[in-house]
Amino acid sequence: MLKYADYDIVFGEIPDEVTLAINIANCPNHCPGCHSPWLMDDIGEVLDQQALEMLIEKYGADITCICFMGGDIAPKELEGLSIYIHQNHAPIKVGWYSGRDKFATNITLTNFDFIKIGGYKEEFGPLKSKTTNQRLYRINADGSMDDLTYRFQK
Repeated sequence: MLKYADYDIVFGEIPDEVTLAINIANCPNHCPGCHSPWLMDDIGEVLDQQALEMLIEKYGADITCICFMGGDIAPKELEGLSIYIHQNHAPIKVGWYSGRDKFATNITLTNFDFIKIGGYKEEFGPLKSKTTNQRLYRINADGSMDDLTYRFQK
């Protein structure tokens, strides 16, 4: 079961999008130096279609994207929420910030518009660092991917 700890409207997580970033609890990755260590705990409210509806109703046309920050504990459940958003709230896009170093193998990538992979490794830095191990991809309808990581690096 997915739970979310909090959420916020952000402008820097997905390029060119006004994003509702939803912080998912129960992170199994436990990255050393994690900037949100409280998200490793079993906290928050259930994240399901009803919770999404409440958030979408609250922000409506003010957002162009919803990004799940975490969710590695239940990729298939997260994918189901992405499908729900696409079917019921197009043209809102969906992103996923995964802390895993590889794409989840039990999901269909094209059910997301953006996926960031790579756990935080202090020695490589965050997305804005030219040495980062993390990558943000735009997932195209044909399954091809565009690496957008350079957009964070100035």
